[in-house]
Parts: sequence; structure tokens; C-alpha cells
Amino acid sequence: MKLFRTTQGFFVETDGTAYKIEAENWDELLNSTELMERAAAATSGSAVMLDASTILAPVTSQEVWASGVTYYRSRDARMEESKAAGGGDFYDRVYVAERPELFFKSAGWRSVGPGDDVRIRTDATWSIPEPELVLVANARGEQIGLTIGNDMSSRDIEGENPLYLPQAKVYNGSCAIGPCILLTAGAPLDRSMKILLEIIRGGHDVVTGSTTLAELKREPAELLEYLFRELSFPFGALLFTGTGIVPPNEFTLQPGDVVRISIDGIGTLENTVSA
Repeated sequence: MKLFRTTQGFFVETDGTAYKIEAENWDELLNSTELMERAAAATSGSAVMLDASTILAPVTSQEVWASGVTYYRSRDARMEESKAAGGGDFYDRVYVAERPELFFKSAGWRSVGPGDDVRIRTDATWSIPEPELVLVANARGEQIGLTIGNDMSSRDIEGENPLYLPQAKVYNGSCAIGPCILLTAGAPLDRSMKILLEIIRGGHDVVTGSTTLAELKREPAELLEYLFRELSFPFGALLFTGTGIVPPNEFTLQPGDVVRISIDGIGTLENTVSA
């Protein structure tokens, strides 16, 4: 089942059919101890038409965090971009370390949803999208679902000095999430799930790439355990799991580009780049 937040309320979709699900608000719904039962019960109601233009990012008061260097391809890219600054070895070491890299990405209210604009920093010269699977956890640290995220990144700023990572990753329009939450109820991650990235410029694909979750080094439960180990999240949290698709070094995003990220079983997140 998929859970949607829209301008018209909240909906559950199963087998392509949508149903209204009642809740006080999004925070209450995500943190309900009976979320799966309420979602299942909603499907006994009347089917409704879900208007794609009304879909919002599936996040409100939740904090959004991210994991870094969880794919081999990402490790190589980070080492290359930071080599001149003397930081190349940092990423190799965190890739093999027991402790994962975790960093704050966005407040829920600052995140954008499907169809909204993402941005490139005006003081950056090398900007890319990072397509990622996102874990959705409730306030108790339990994984309740999965969604899609675009971790917009300024590679030149991060590469200049690894300490500039927050500026490279956290700015207005840097975090897109959606279109829904695939409810998992604690089911193990399907490692065959495919992630596809398409960047369209002037109506033509200029970058395409794909990977599967089989390439993800860290276990979702491990990442969430570290995130919740010394932090409380009264409304729950979303955690990006890292990227295994990195555009070529000579590529940088331009205003007007369309970024399309698809993950098997969840759907497609599409955003247009603005300056």
C-alpha cells in the first residue's frame, strides 16, 4: 500500500485504486501505532480519484537526515572531488568504518514535493542531483515505509573542503521527496529494487543511470539505529540512504533541467531545476 499526502487530504492507494484515510494530521498518522491497520481499513471505503497535481511531499514536522558514502560509486566520486583539498582519504575510511556518515539534510517544511522546483546554489559551479531511497521512521525509530529523495548537491563546494558539506547539501530547494510512502510494516528491504535517474534538457535525455539496492552497503536498520541512538524525533524522521548513481564529472545541472527519479514499487519523483 502507498500513503499520499495531498492538498485534498490523505489517501491510501492499493492496486492502482485510491481511498481516503482519516487522520488528525500527517504527524498523527505517521506515528500511529495502528498505521497499517488504519490503512487496510481505509480500503473498505469508497474508491476516489487521486489527482496527481494535488500531491505534496510526504513530510511535515519530520526532520530529514541523510547517509553518505554508502555505495562504492559514491565513495569514488567523493574521493575524486575532494582530492585537491587533501580530504580524499576521509571518504574511503568512512566507507569501511563501522559508524556510518549521517548528516542533517532538511527540515520537513523546507522539503519540496513532486512537480515543485529544486534549486542549484547561485554560488556553486558544479551541481548534481543524487537519487536516493529514503527510509521513513516513526517517533519510536521503527521503519514504516520507503519513499524517493533527490539530495541536490554542490560538488565544487563540498570538494573544496569536506567541512563545507552542510553548505553543499543544505539550502533552499535542495531536498525533494515523494511522491508517496510505500508502507512496509517492517518488511525486509527488497535488494532487487531498481533506482533510475533521468536528467532531461531541452526534451532530450542528457544523463541516465541506474543501480539496484543490492549495491547499498549499509543495512537500513543499522542506519536508523545510529540515527536514533542519541537523538529523539518526536514526529519521526526521514533518512536518505545514499546514492549509487553519480553523473559524469563534466556534467553540471542548469536551470530548466528536469530531474526524474524512479524506484521500483514506489513511483517517480520529478522536479524542474531553477536557479
